Amino acid sequence: MKYFISLLSAVFVTVILQAQEQGWQGKFEPIDNMISAPNAYRSASGAPGKDYWQQRADYSIKATIDEKTSVLSGEETITYYNNSPDNLSYLWVQLDQNVNRKENKGFSEVQGGVRDSMNTRHMQILTRAIDFPAGYTIKYVKDANGKNMRSIVNNTMMKVALEEPLRSGETLTFSIAWSYPVTDRSLFLLSREGYEYFPEDDNKVYLIAHWFPRMAVYNDAKGWQNKQFQKLGEFALEFGNYEVEIKVPSDYIVAATGELQNSKDVLTTEQRKRMDRARKSFDKPVLIVSPEEAIANEKTKTNKTKTWKFAAQNTRDFAFAASRKFIWDAQAVKFSDHTTMAMSFFPKEGLPVWSEESTKAVIAALQVYSESTFEYPYPVAISVNTSNIGMEFPMISFNGGRPKNGKMTELAKAGMIRTIVHEVGHNWFPMIVSSDEREWMWMDEGLNTYLDQKTMAEKYPQHHSITPKDIVPYMSGDKSIMRPIMTSSDSERLQQIGANFYNKPTVGLQILRNSVIGLELFDEAFKEYANRWKYKHPYPADFFRTLEDATATDLDWFYRGWFFTTDQTDMELANVKWFKVLEKDINIEDQHKKVNLKVGGEGEMATSKDFTSGPEDITMITTPDQNYGGFKSRIDEAELRKQLAGKNIYELTIKNVGGLVMPVTVEWKYTDGSSEIDRIPAEAWRLNEYVIQKTFIKTKEVSSVVLDPNFEFADIDMENNTFPRTGTPSAFDKIKEKQ
Repeated sequence: MKYFISLLSAVFVTVILQAQEQGWQGKFEPIDNMISAPNAYRSASGAPGKDYWQQRADYSIKATIDEKTSVLSGEETITYYNNSPDNLSYLWVQLDQNVNRKENKGFSEVQGGVRDSMNTRHMQILTRAIDFPAGYTIKYVKDANGKNMRSIVNNTMMKVALEEPLRSGETLTFSIAWSYPVTDRSLFLLSREGYEYFPEDDNKVYLIAHWFPRMAVYNDAKGWQNKQFQKLGEFALEFGNYEVEIKVPSDYIVAATGELQNSKDVLTTEQRKRMDRARKSFDKPVLIVSPEEAIANEKTKTNKTKTWKFAAQNTRDFAFAASRKFIWDAQAVKFSDHTTMAMSFFPKEGLPVWSEESTKAVIAALQVYSESTFEYPYPVAISVNTSNIGMEFPMISFNGGRPKNGKMTELAKAGMIRTIVHEVGHNWFPMIVSSDEREWMWMDEGLNTYLDQKTMAEKYPQHHSITPKDIVPYMSGDKSIMRPIMTSSDSERLQQIGANFYNKPTVGLQILRNSVIGLELFDEAFKEYANRWKYKHPYPADFFRTLEDATATDLDWFYRGWFFTTDQTDMELANVKWFKVLEKDINIEDQHKKVNLKVGGEGEMATSKDFTSGPEDITMITTPDQNYGGFKSRIDEAELRKQLAGKNIYELTIKNVGGLVMPVTVEWKYTDGSSEIDRIPAEAWRLNEYVIQKTFIKTKEVSSVVLDPNFEFADIDMENNTFPRTGTPSAFDKIKEKQ
């Protein structure tokens, strides 16, 4: 016996070594070689390590919008804190506006080639036949003493050379003066910023974002994150404090990141009184600027200017919107130690829907996200209405959805509300839990979509929320053009970004919560991740490890399949066999003589084809003494037979056709019309990733069996989930026919 065990162990080790030499990775193998290794900065638990560090950048900015030319100019002073253990001989600064220059085509390739009957906007995006100015003019880069610093611009990145290295623990202050022409948003396929022009009243709504030169991230995982901005991969930014002054025409209203510092200078006495009322209004919005006032404002066209001053603490970016067209409402939201003002800014073209729904949607997001992660920490949360966009920035978002002639369909309204919830929700991911959007889009879009769907389900149950069934068309699509979730942001096709980086991660988290980990444990783990990494820079390994650490659940099999492959969920219920145990104990020699027995001696397999022909009889023989080894106790065979008397034994054969291992949910439908569900954990596939057999004992007789009856796992082919197959009569059906 010892020899046999040693031989078996030797064979097992040989097989494993051969598999490793051939590069084999089973579906249940650890993913340690696929993610970054833990270290002193990022621990094996998924939490920041004891030596974790990150840089910091504070900004003081003065900017001016010239309404006649639509040129935005500014001067900024950056105070950069080198908290890294490294000495830096140069800095990298982001110049995102350069992406709009003509040499950066900006998604023209996704329009396809020239074809007959092309519309003019299509042709403009494809060719840029009508050119327009774009990109930065850098007037100077100077050090704290006013001395020019050497800089080199490489498309959307600027390298600033240092005369002496910025040593670990030191701080550097330098200044940049710049300007750029704000672009017409209608000229771009993907326009996150710029202006929207309203010919009817000859006014513009300015959406100003990634507008000032900003420090690139330098961290332990990437060094300098200086990938060029290509519009799909968004932003990687450092936290800091902001003091911002914005000079605009005096009849403009400005909505911005942070808290307004000089309301006496820019708001009327009546507007300030309304704001005071809004700070105490927790049940409904208060109009700060009414529709009538905004409409009157559209006609003024003053040449005078005002300067709006804002301050923001511990945030990673700053954006603003400005227009004389804005209607403005605000409502207070109470948190444990502060009050946040939920606010909406919209032109008259947004009425009446925006006055009814926008601030309400902002508050819905603030409530559900705060409950699911941590309380919203900032003083304002703003939704600005514009066309053809949904884009997020700290404390402010630009959101599409606009009625036509004052009306919206319910479907359009649901889309508008969901856009507002989603973009406000981005305050958590990635504005506070500050993942690297330029590298891993799913870490902000996927996690945020998961919570925006949770918000919609709780606050707007009348509207559709994403479920596993919604991604089946994508999951069952052409695998030759499909990419894993773990694909960098700029490497995915534009047409598939929504499915792969938004919806597939969302469904994956729903599967983990509802069908693998359980609601309570998953919710605690998700909250743990959010709180561990708020105001920090997490990477995928940190998220993966935290979920395992906080749930005591091995999830590598799920990560490997769902995030790193394009495999599909397709479970086939290949066969169902039905057996009954003979209650009479017969001699083993007589057993072989019975014609209707399908089991020969001990250890042989039952040979019933399936259960549609009725049950097959099987016998149980007394366990031979040698099978007990050294154990002296024996099974109470009489009790065992009693427990099985009259029971039905069903053996299921389940095949993994799609490649993804998943838990298996089995629904039994009984001949008396009742039903029952059993769950098989994913670990059942450990020994065989392609086929498993599971045996169940049932008191009732089964009429049919269904896998994944509630559509929990995005199974792409439900037709092979049922037994007997459609059109195949079951044994119960045959009995009824005879009757």
